[in-house]
Amino acid sequence: MKVRIDEELCTGCGLCVDTCPEIFEMGETTAQVKSSNVPVEFQEKVKEAAENCPVEAIIIE
Repeated sequence: MKVRIDEELCTGCGLCVDTCPEIFEMGETTAQVKSSNVPVEFQEKVKEAAENCPVEAIIIE
């Protein structure tokens, strides 16, 4: 699984970082992905973060 954040949509709410800090981190104004390749042990947390993102800025491939 790969994940990325659409920085044009991201509002920087930090929900993804709270849900899965192993993969997401806050930049200056938006969230960022630490590693686009998601290890198996974090895939469920990344899916949860994507489902809960208020602006649907997390894209899973």
